[in-house]
This record gives sequence, structure tokens and C-alpha cells, in this order.
Amino acid sequence: MNRRLTEAASPYLRSHAANPVPWFPWGDEAFAEARARDVPVLVSIGYSTCHWCHVMARESFEDPATAAELSAGFVSIKVDREEHPEVDGAYMAAASAFTANLGWPLTVFVTPEGRPFFAGSYFPPQPRGGLPAFRQVLAAVREAWEERREQIDGTADAIVEALAEVRAQAGDEASAPPTVEELAAAARSLAEREDPEYGGFGEGEAPKFPVATALRFLQTRLVRERAAEASAVAGRALAAMSASSLRDPVEGGFFRYATRRDWSVPHFERMLTDNAQLLDVAVAEGDTVTASGIAAFLRDVLQQPTGGFGAAQDSESWIDGARSEGGYYGRDAAGRAGIERPAVDGKIISGWNGLAIGALARAGARMGEASWIEAARWAAEAVLTVNVTADGRLVRASLDEIPSRAPATLADYGQFATGLAALAAATGQPAYAVRARELVDACTTPDGVLAVPGGGDPVLAAQGVGAPDAASDGDEPSGPAALAEAALALWVLGAGPAYRDLAERIVARAAAAALAQPLAHGALLRVAAGLATAPRQVVVVTAEPQHPLALAARALDADVLAVVSPGQAQAFATAGFDLFEGKTAPAGPTAFDCRDFACRLPVTDPAALANA
Repeated sequence: MNRRLTEAASPYLRSHAANPVPWFPWGDEAFAEARARDVPVLVSIGYSTCHWCHVMARESFEDPATAAELSAGFVSIKVDREEHPEVDGAYMAAASAFTANLGWPLTVFVTPEGRPFFAGSYFPPQPRGGLPAFRQVLAAVREAWEERREQIDGTADAIVEALAEVRAQAGDEASAPPTVEELAAAARSLAEREDPEYGGFGEGEAPKFPVATALRFLQTRLVRERAAEASAVAGRALAAMSASSLRDPVEGGFFRYATRRDWSVPHFERMLTDNAQLLDVAVAEGDTVTASGIAAFLRDVLQQPTGGFGAAQDSESWIDGARSEGGYYGRDAAGRAGIERPAVDGKIISGWNGLAIGALARAGARMGEASWIEAARWAAEAVLTVNVTADGRLVRASLDEIPSRAPATLADYGQFATGLAALAAATGQPAYAVRARELVDACTTPDGVLAVPGGGDPVLAAQGVGAPDAASDGDEPSGPAALAEAALALWVLGAGPAYRDLAERIVARAAAAALAQPLAHGALLRVAAGLATAPRQVVVVTAEPQHPLALAARALDADVLAVVSPGQAQAFATAGFDLFEGKTAPAGPTAFDCRDFACRLPVTDPAALANA
């Protein structure tokens, strides 16, 4: 048993601990070993719910003959892409120089100095489908290393230089945030990509993904009011997905993607990122059945005994002594009763937990589900307890209360801060908002430049190999978009205009790219829409959370809904959130309906609030 992997903070690495391959985790030790032996390094990147990662592991990494070749001629590193997204991003960018068929498992060969010189994805044990056998690849790489070293070094240098040029050119020059008209036009452009027959984006395209970041942009107040026909695309997409086999009718969560245009034949892994954001989509559409199903999946399946939410649930399960992809999910509730659930990757990723914390807090407040808010609070406490270093920095992830050595990304800081801001409003506890403010402040230098506290991955930095900026929003908000969203949330809570200014600067820098490609920048465009419209903030001051006035407030279309006691309102104000300044209830439960921080006369009548 490989102790280096058994002690890892990753179920994916632990699952490879019994391989005959002498794996190293990501770190300096592996490269030092390669330099000492003067051999190339195999970097194998995957994640625990990746089907083809499992396949390649069974076919090659569990094979003694293949392991012997790796031991003799290579140093082998196993990387969990979810634990080390910066490493994955750097090597994925490098791999694009060798193949257009990018995906996981990602197989990269690098020099002992960490410079990539050849890459591919899945390699079978025997040649098939135009792919060489993995052992053939190993033999070819080893021959080239021993006989054409100068050529390898030249290729590696060229790739590293190309990556550096991409990083140097990344980002648009700051201009201005998008106008209302530009955002409405972007929404219409996005709507033109709707599949008119089956909903979602991409007529005639497969595989088909939910793209929750884009759906949430279409649900903003600005789009509803200025491009209603485009906003309707989100509702149709959710309805189509909810009625299809992409959604598990028993346990409620959505699968990663569908391999066919009509949302059928899913790829059966269930991701925290997708389901957290689709919970927000369902709540915004008023689909309580779908929302309740997602919340149940998050709480009953992904939430770990320590409180945090696991990263994903596997697509494979054991049925009748054999591994089956999707077999568990193809059965009804009775059919599942005697089958072990597919494994959950229990890794607690800071940013992804932030997405779930925010979604559950908002949904719980809106739908009056106190247990959802409690689940969000429990997860927040787990991240704050384990995924934070002694000096206050976030780490990327933890497992079994063992923090990973991987540093948090900008997306982790932004996503977690956004979740904490939502939790503060839902619980009435300003401490969460204060912590969110600290996280955002830590990512901004005095001259306004965004930077991850402590820098990025130290091994990549030392090697001069870095990932291009992940400036687009794919299945989750990018680092810049997430931090802009957190800053916007803090401003709306009353943290001050500096946070609005920060969000505006981030959005302005990426405005041109976002407007040109709205499908790839949904999260950033959603923040832009929030900046372009006056926020509505509703504060109900009452010691009775279930008072009719509080219930009436939950039905309102508000950017912030906070039901707080008089003492909590004062605590928010004392902590520097001036939305709560002067919010008292001398005559009993009182609601304050504010538009862009200008509050109307306070009301005590639920009917008057509902008709405002």
C-alpha cells in the first residue's frame, strides 16, 4: 500500500494507493526524484467520479507489467484535478499543443524541471480506434528521452514560452461595465442558441450541459424586464431537464450532462457545482418540486458527517459483483434498496461549498425551509474550521478533516465569500458577512489588483509553468466573476461603495469578452446586470422569524432579504453594514423596503408590504 497516497486529502489519490505503480502526490519530492534519476515524469490527472479515469486505472495502472515499465523509466505523479485546478489548467493548456481531444484522464509527460513535452488523454491497453497502446506510448517517450533529448527540451521550452505569452496577454483593457442595452442584447444573443425542440443551448449538439451560469444570467431582473423573451429560455431549459433522465427522480439531483440532444443517456456523475447552481435556477423559476429534490440530494447524499458537502457522486456502482456505470440510477426506489450507493467523493472543496451554502441559504430563506439554512450553516462552519490556515488563508480542500496542501484559488475565495454573505442574511448573523468581507479584502492589493493570498501553486511557480487565467465561466463562476459577485453581495448588504467599485472594475475588464461570448461568461454578466440595476433590499426586524410580515417578505423579488431581531440589526450596523443602520421595531415587527439604499416608510402590515 502506497503510504504517500493513503495519507492524501483526496479520495481519488487514495483509490490508487494499492496500484503497483509507485505514485507520488503532486509536490517537489517527485520532481527531485526525477532529477536525481534523470528520467521523465508522468503526470496523470483525473478525479474520483471520472468514468474513463477508472477504466484506465483498471486497464493500465493495476497491471504489473505496465507498472514495472513506469517504475523503471519514469517518476509517476497522480493528481486530483479538483484538488489542484491550477495544475490541471496548466497541463490542459499544454496538452492542447498535442491533441484536440482534451479530457480526463489527462496524461502528460514532463521534464524533471516540470516542462511538458508530450500529452494525451485516455490510452487503451491495446491499440484501438486510432489510439496507440499506453505501453507503446511509454516506450516511445522513453526512447525519445534517451536518444532525442535535445528535441524534447526544445519542445518543452516552446510550450512553456507559449503559455507565458498567453498569460501575459490575458485580460482585456479596462473599459466600462456593460450598459443595460448591451446586457439585454447579450441575453438575446444567448437565447438565439436555444434548442427550440428540447430546450437548453445548442440545437443539434451533443453532449449537452445545463450551463447553469448562463441560465442564472437570463433570470436576472434586468433580463426579465428588458428581454423577457430571452429570460423565458431559462424556464424552458429547467422544465426540459427536470422532466428528462438528466434528473434523478428518486434522489433529486441532476447528472453532469446528457450524451444526446433530448437530455437522455446521461453521464451519471452528480456534481456539487451543477446542483448548487441549479437549485438557484429552480428557486428563481418557482419550481419548488425540483428545488426540494436538489436540496434533498445535497443534504442526504453529498453532505458529509463533518458538515461540508462532498465534491461529487460517482457514476459507477457495484451490482451483482461487477462495476456498472449508471446501473444504480436506472432503478426505482425499491430497486435501489438493496444496492450500495455509488461512492461520494467526500473532499470538501472551499469554493464549491460556497456555491452550495449560498444556494441553500437563499432557497431556505425564500421557501421558509429552516433545515436548508441549517445545512448551509453547518457546511460553512466545517469549511471555516478545517479549510483555513492559522494565518487565515483558505486551502483548496480537505478530506476527513485533513486539510489539503493545495492553496485555494481566486474562485474559492469569491465563491465561499458569496456563500457566507448569503448565509449572513439568511441567519441574521453578521459574523458570516464580516468573514466574507475579510476574504474579499485579502484578494485585493492596495492598487486594486486581484491576487490569491500567498500566491498560486508553489511548484508550478518555481518551475515557471503557469495556467492561463480562467477568465470564462464554464460549469462554475471563474475567479474574477466569483470575486466580483462577492463584492457586489457585500455592497448590497451595506458594506460600502468600495465593494461596488471593486465589482465594477472586475466586470469592466472582461466586458468586451463577455458581451461577445455570453454563453462562456454567464456569471460575470449576472454581476454586470446587478450593477446596472438598482438593488432591492428588504429587512424585516422581528423576534419572530415566522411572523406574517416575514412570510410576506419572502415572496418579494429582492436582492437581499434579511429577517433579523433588533439585536441582530444593531450588530450588523456595528459591524459596518449600514443597510441595517437605524432599523428598529419599536411598535412590533417592522419591514423596511429599500431601493438602492433609499428606504420607503417602514410598514407593519403584511398586506402593505406585499403590495409594495
